[in-house]
Amino acid sequence: MKKIYFLILLSTITAISFGQTTTRKSTVSERDKKKQERKDKINKLIKEEEEGALIYSKQTAIGFKLNSDGWGASFEHGKYKTIKKTNLWWLELGERKSPKEEKISTGQDIGGGFILVGNPYIFGKQNNFYYLKAGIGQQLLIGGKGNKNGVAVSAVYGGGISLGYLKPYYLNVLDDNGNNVDVKYVGGDSTAKANFLDPSRINGATGFTKGFGEGKFVPGAFGRLAMRFDYGRYNEFLSAFEVGVNAEFYTKTMPILINSPEKRFFFNGYIAIEFGSRK
Repeated sequence: MKKIYFLILLSTITAISFGQTTTRKSTVSERDKKKQERKDKINKLIKEEEEGALIYSKQTAIGFKLNSDGWGASFEHGKYKTIKKTNLWWLELGERKSPKEEKISTGQDIGGGFILVGNPYIFGKQNNFYYLKAGIGQQLLIGGKGNKNGVAVSAVYGGGISLGYLKPYYLNVLDDNGNNVDVKYVGGDSTAKANFLDPSRINGATGFTKGFGEGKFVPGAFGRLAMRFDYGRYNEFLSAFEVGVNAEFYTKTMPILINSPEKRFFFNGYIAIEFGSRK
């Protein structure tokens, strides 16, 4: 009887092991099959492109940008005109900052410990500078043709219109009557100016939405020049890294910090990542 139980157990273990091996082989085989199908598809696209055919007609991408003076987020649409040339249009929303900005935390010594009180604030800041840009341009392939789905290098250039928005920057301060009040920088009001620039009176910054509706719009124009590194340009999924420069000019000065020169012209460098699709 023990031998029968042993044989049954051995048969069960053998069957399970065989099933796992078969499943593993099937999974590996399926993976290899998909890899080969993908390779064949890429080779087909390369061949079609070498014969002068447009393998895709358009592309769409969203981007996230880190500027030397702020940040930005963009939406871009492109239409392929030739193998090397793509017409682009894009929208970008972001914020410009002064390189002299320094965030300060306020607090009190309580029982030998430092306790934060209020929101961190930027001393001397009078406006948040946001922008919305609409541009047109081109993407020109300058390297990567014939590469087996490696990195394609392109030049991106263009320009358009920019709409700047200056939102007053508010601080919560202690006024002469001992009350906590929200104030913004007013150049002609000596009392408000004194409260705004006295660190001993400042409790911290107000909420993000404070000041919206009180700002002003300033129109301008911009130009852009960049190098784009597209990883897997034969993929339907677009993923790229971009390095470039941007120049903007506004019809009026755009004051950000009180003790810094007010400028109309802004020049910055940036790096960006983009994700999207091709069709």
